[in-house]
Amino acid sequence: MSTRQFGFCSPRADVEVHLPDGRVVTGPRGAAVGEFLRLVDDEAAPIVGALVNDQLRELTYPIRMDSRVQPVTMRDEDGMRIYRRTLTFLLEAAFEHLFPGATLTIDHSVAAGGYFCQVSGRPGLSEAELQQLQERMAALIERDIPFIRKKVPLDEAVAYFRQKGFDDKVRLLAHRKKDFLILYDMDGYCDYHHGYMLPSTGYLKWFDLQSVDGGFTLRFPRRSNPTSLSPPRQYPKMLAAFRRYGDLLEKLGIVSVGALDDAILDKRIREVILVSEARHERRIAEIATQIVERKERTRVILIAGPSSSGKTTSSKRLTVQLLARGISPFPLEMDNYFVDRERTPRDENGDYDFESLYALDLERLAHDLKALIQGKRVQLPHYDFHTGKQGDGEVVQLQPGQIIIMEGIHGLNPNLLPDLPREQTFRIYISALTQLNLDRHNRVSTTDTRLLRRIVRDARERGYTAYETIQRWESVTRGEKRNIFPYQENADVIFNSALVYELAALKPLAEPLLRQVPFGTPEFVEAKRLLALLEWFLPVDSELVPNNSILKEFVGGSILKHFKVWEQM
Repeated sequence: MSTRQFGFCSPRADVEVHLPDGRVVTGPRGAAVGEFLRLVDDEAAPIVGALVNDQLRELTYPIRMDSRVQPVTMRDEDGMRIYRRTLTFLLEAAFEHLFPGATLTIDHSVAAGGYFCQVSGRPGLSEAELQQLQERMAALIERDIPFIRKKVPLDEAVAYFRQKGFDDKVRLLAHRKKDFLILYDMDGYCDYHHGYMLPSTGYLKWFDLQSVDGGFTLRFPRRSNPTSLSPPRQYPKMLAAFRRYGDLLEKLGIVSVGALDDAILDKRIREVILVSEARHERRIAEIATQIVERKERTRVILIAGPSSSGKTTSSKRLTVQLLARGISPFPLEMDNYFVDRERTPRDENGDYDFESLYALDLERLAHDLKALIQGKRVQLPHYDFHTGKQGDGEVVQLQPGQIIIMEGIHGLNPNLLPDLPREQTFRIYISALTQLNLDRHNRVSTTDTRLLRRIVRDARERGYTAYETIQRWESVTRGEKRNIFPYQENADVIFNSALVYELAALKPLAEPLLRQVPFGTPEFVEAKRLLALLEWFLPVDSELVPNNSILKEFVGGSILKHFKVWEQM
């Protein structure tokens, strides 16, 4: 029997923080986790948050007992969210100081690392005014002003936003179930932000403001290079797609989540759904008309877009519109052109990189397309995903006037078909480009929309848990940033597959799946964040979604699931 004596004692003055690499940092009980992590901060990837006993925390979070702590840096998605969120807050405060009475809206993200912002209630900012705004932000950063976290009664927060004239925030908070709200205060400027913030303005070392037609871009680093800004890009086609969606929201009278929730409570959601779907159908019909107008020279329709954008349903709806106009597209599956597995390129980790352009047999694809366009009979390949081998598929020959339609992530990459004359192609970019934001300052990421779509579809069609889908998502988005987003502006047309009501329809299906993600995993942190986002939406029955909707590709019940062109001819 052990002779060790047990007994009560007073708490130690110090606590220990155990890092993932086995090192231990000791410090005063109750000190902020950020103080402990100063010893391990990395200038190449600044620490902006922490996982404390598997829970995401701010750097100001007090450590009151021995804890396991993992630094969260600007190379991590959660870390970059914290940085972007805090930078947005700083922009708001500087803007209100310089332009009182005007309205700033943080509208949507741009691929090079930034948010497109719009100004209303006054003329757009001149170059001199934009420079003045940037200098004001820099001055606030130089002062290293703390962000003070405050938990306030909900009615007090609502009264504050009503007094400020922030009607979208008031409408949103009318549907909040909790009786409190977390506000942040920076030098007298207060706001709510959906998630954690940095301790002070001094952390915000990397940003820029770039004038864009009709607004400006708040530029920030990307995770791959967190301490510098990517070269600025122009994105006129994307901007036009964003504005088209904004016009729709204005016409619907639903410009924020609070307005959507009001429509659901007022039983107007059927109207919202029907108008949103009609807008999709009209846009697809417009694209079909453009193709018909170019039918004498267009031989290949190339469709590209990131995961869970609704490319499959959009392609089939486009095909229906073309059939109605007398054009019969021939679907050529890009996936059948994978090279044999042993020839597949490998990524930086030594794993097969199936998303690389050179995972495709580009020589055979070019040969087959040329032969098909010339009206020859062609032996198509068939790729066996189980064996990893390319074999023979069907023998085909195009009918006179038939156009090839090919969907795949590399559709806009000029190196996919370098010898095919540009005028013989019609290139379409499809993505859920925009989403209804919580309010003028709190964006809803369209990446989150696509992830929720995929979680619901993977569970229904593939038997994957939300844990498994979230686990794979980092690899998916990494490939998109490398292979898809750089080529967006190469498209002839851009189709925005977002639906204003979709998160309300996904909510009842996604929430039970997210609640099953096991605690103590990185995927749990992500699931918790997504659940917090969905709390803002009132649910909509997915049975109300029309059976040809893009959303049906994910929730199930699509009338287009088994649609094939050759069965219609």
